[in-house]
Amino acid sequence: MFDLINGLPWHPLVVHAVVVLLPLAVLGTIAIAIRPAWRLAYGPLVVAFAAISVILIPIATSSGESLEKRVGDPGKHAELGDQLIWFAIPLLVLVLALVVLERRRAGGKPAIGPGALPTIVAGLAVLVALANVVQVYRIGDSGAKAVWSDQVSSQSGGGEGDGDAG
Repeated sequence: MFDLINGLPWHPLVVHAVVVLLPLAVLGTIAIAIRPAWRLAYGPLVVAFAAISVILIPIATSSGESLEKRVGDPGKHAELGDQLIWFAIPLLVLVLALVVLERRRAGGKPAIGPGALPTIVAGLAVLVALANVVQVYRIGDSGAKAVWSDQVSSQSGGGEGDGDAG
């Protein structure tokens, strides 16, 4: 289904959207976890970035499978890419929980759970956000190696330091 768009593979197009939006969601999550005053103003935007990422990740993996049929097995990259959704969903849930808890507090509604719940959720959100960054890096690194390692190593002629330093 997600194979080509205008003669080009969907995969790199969708992946770049995820590679931009998910790290923005991560940065936003960390920011609103550390600065509760920002949760009302910026929380919905962070939730939107995380939600769009969660929607785009299956499209990226599906389009990657279509691309794999055209160019061959990308090795570990596909396996790591399939795992990303399980990092992004908890991020979305936790950032949404942070925003909902803050809206309840700001609206004068009774707190849900213990008084430390927002702090606990914020701490978990930061940990999950950092795990997302690590996973996105691992996926990108394995994808770059799958695409470029043969071309770069065959054209480099020996590695770093072979060039003219001036």
